[in-house]
Amino acid sequence: MTKVETTKQTYSRRETLRLMAAGGLAGLVAPNLLGSPAFGQTAPAKPTGRVVVGLSQEPTVFNPLMAHTEVDDAVHFSVFDALFRMDPQGVLQPNLAAEVPSQKNGGISQDGLLWHIRLRDDVRWHDGAPFTAEDVKFTLELITNPKFRAWRTSGHSLVRDIKVISPTEITWRMESVFAPYLSFLAETFMVPKHLLEKEADPNAAGFNQAPIGTGAFKWAQRIAGDHIELVANAEYFGEGPYLERLVFKYIPDMTVLYTQFKSGDIDLVDQAYITADHYAEASKLSDRVVTLEPGASVESIYLNLEKPQFKDPAVRQALYAAMDRKAIIDAIYYGVGNLTETFMPQQSYYYNPNLPAQEYNLDRARQILDEAGWVPGSDGVRAKDGVRLSFSNATTAGNNLREQVQQFLQQTFAEIGVEMTISNLPGAVMWGDFWLKSQFDSAISGVTYVIAADPDVTNRLHTRAIVAKGGKGSNTGQYSNPEVDALLEKGARTFDPEERRAIYFRVQEIVRQDLPFLPLFAYTNVFGRKEGLEGFKANANTRVASWHAAGWHWKS
Repeated sequence: MTKVETTKQTYSRRETLRLMAAGGLAGLVAPNLLGSPAFGQTAPAKPTGRVVVGLSQEPTVFNPLMAHTEVDDAVHFSVFDALFRMDPQGVLQPNLAAEVPSQKNGGISQDGLLWHIRLRDDVRWHDGAPFTAEDVKFTLELITNPKFRAWRTSGHSLVRDIKVISPTEITWRMESVFAPYLSFLAETFMVPKHLLEKEADPNAAGFNQAPIGTGAFKWAQRIAGDHIELVANAEYFGEGPYLERLVFKYIPDMTVLYTQFKSGDIDLVDQAYITADHYAEASKLSDRVVTLEPGASVESIYLNLEKPQFKDPAVRQALYAAMDRKAIIDAIYYGVGNLTETFMPQQSYYYNPNLPAQEYNLDRARQILDEAGWVPGSDGVRAKDGVRLSFSNATTAGNNLREQVQQFLQQTFAEIGVEMTISNLPGAVMWGDFWLKSQFDSAISGVTYVIAADPDVTNRLHTRAIVAKGGKGSNTGQYSNPEVDALLEKGARTFDPEERRAIYFRVQEIVRQDLPFLPLFAYTNVFGRKEGLEGFKANANTRVASWHAAGWHWKS
């Protein structure tokens, strides 16, 4: 029998997120929920069997500290460990750390500036070398090394006076209070000092293509363009691994990806999951478990605001008014997905439900452009001050639903005098420098703005997070608003959840007004796995379904 499940958010979860909003300084730590198989499941005594995970994009970045995308995380979570991890309930759990520091247990000073981390003493790197506080110090310093192409430096750039007290103790001082830092550390994987300190250029280290971590699985091989194979780390300190092998298979065509799940060639579908057009059939497949899980990502039209076509707010407002989002969800995505006006996940305590609702109205869109001085030319395409209202849109080639959205919008935009051309690219190209360094006009992407369960979005929306302008972060649309910058800086210094909520409500109001991106829908992800694959847990606080593959095993 097929099992179809729908996960619903509960008040208790919202309360948990609210309590975690203080950045963990209140010491909210649950019993270790990652340490044993779920009730009724018996894990094997030693690693056995294999799971093939299907991915629609190819992982290409294997140093977890370097700029990367969600699919790379699928590998990172299995090869590496962080000091802490965020569990499905939005609660921080110790990982490499022996405990989550708080003001209550003395790990963080009352003013939030002095941190003292205790580490496990039983962790080894995959090459047998012991993991120590020296590795933590090296990792944090590498992230802020100006010569290193770090993924994100927010929070880390505030760390000062790192001191190794012993192999299992490390302290540092924060230059200023940064409430989200515990959550950030949950997505900061540790790298080995003994392997990387000798590299003249860590950006080009051999380690980056054959990584060595402390995680439940060890690197085995990569067949470029096809798959990555990991093997069990029999010396792992934590739960599992229960599988002998973990394979990430790259299948760029979403229909082929689903077909291979249906045929049994793939055991579990990860990024970008099962597409909505296949949900009805998937839910009826025998020997499959198909679940609808609320996601943290928002599918949007991302605009490069440095392009002259998008500098005028009237253009962004008109494009948004011309998007029949309900038709897109119902007709193209088969009703899977929710309308949203913001980047904040709807299950978050910080989600602002009071934002103006977009109204699809082509006449209004034309009126906005007319009043702003965008005049149709002889070819029907509007122009103003020598700038034609024409732009390209890109996404991953082979994503058939996004391609249908592009064609739908292309026709709709033409009705208001806007020309949108379509220029799609292979995933490895699309999400490389083309995306990270803002080389696109516009793009369709699903983006997760929050980090773990924390509402801070500095990495996506602050001016200093624009890589194309020398910043560090993922503000690929090059959005810059001084009031938003100031609010984000204030939110990062604020621990009280109610005060933070007011701050991030206001950020959402401004962003909704500015429309630096045009939301299509908030994701509901269609997860699929073979029946008998146990130990799987969905986690909306991470970017991948395989965040805890260490706990997976086949039913005996």
